[in-house]
Amino acid sequence: MLAIGYFGYRRIARPGKVYEQLGGEATFATPAFGETTTGDGMVVKIIQELGEKVPIDPTDASLLRKDLMAAGYRSENALLYYQAARVIAIVVLVGLAMIFRGYITSNGILAIVIPIGAGLLGFFAPSLYLDNLVSNRHDRIRMSLPDALDLMVVSVEAGLGLDQAIQYVAKELIVTHPDISEELQLVNLEIRAGKRRVEALRNLAERTGETELRKLVAILIQTERFGTSIADSLRTHSDFMRVRRRQEAEERANKVGVKLVFPIFFFILPSMLVVSAGPGLLQVFKYLFPLMKGAAPPP
Repeated sequence: MLAIGYFGYRRIARPGKVYEQLGGEATFATPAFGETTTGDGMVVKIIQELGEKVPIDPTDASLLRKDLMAAGYRSENALLYYQAARVIAIVVLVGLAMIFRGYITSNGILAIVIPIGAGLLGFFAPSLYLDNLVSNRHDRIRMSLPDALDLMVVSVEAGLGLDQAIQYVAKELIVTHPDISEELQLVNLEIRAGKRRVEALRNLAERTGETELRKLVAILIQTERFGTSIADSLRTHSDFMRVRRRQEAEERANKVGVKLVFPIFFFILPSMLVVSAGPGLLQVFKYLFPLMKGAAPPP
């Protein structure tokens, strides 16, 4: 029993206390585009080689890498997988169009247009999907910012520095708001690696590309530059963001009436007319038309 207790203390209890004193783990696993848990298989290698052979302009590659980072994919091979996905989508859609165009149309012009349209769809579909991922992630970050700011205000007012407050907020929001937690973890890692706080915050704004987060970064940089209270600045910005979210919700609610005009006119109103006027029209067709035929003068 003494031996087992000593072994458990050295291997489990003592390292756990040390980790708690250090503030927990420095980072956590982040999703990587095309990353597998069991290692790179044959399919992954083929896709990677296919992406390497696709030519791309350096300017377009830089923009695509920025969009992939904004979507949360920071793997070095993310751009290669993206290019390979575009080529595979083009080949698959063009092949399907060539196979089924005989069942769709017998027109010779349409038989040529359908594969071309399928190729264009395969070329632009990954870009549209990536834009959708970036937009959804921006929305999640924007919705999680007020909670993160409130927790950061409490941490700063409790006596923590800004770096420690960022680390604490990232640790606490890892379950409820993983996107903002991941970004704050990266900021903390850059600061630990030796970068200046201002530079790390600017990298955060450039990495995400979210407008509200850019405003927060600008406020933190100006607060550090002029020496004003960080807690007051964060509280003011948090209140402003909550007011803006409420105004956006009210704006969307006021637009509902206008947006419902077309569904009501094309879908609900015809069904109401059928239900309300249908029995009367049936009676008219059943009794009035025969009477009109019977009352017609003979030729």
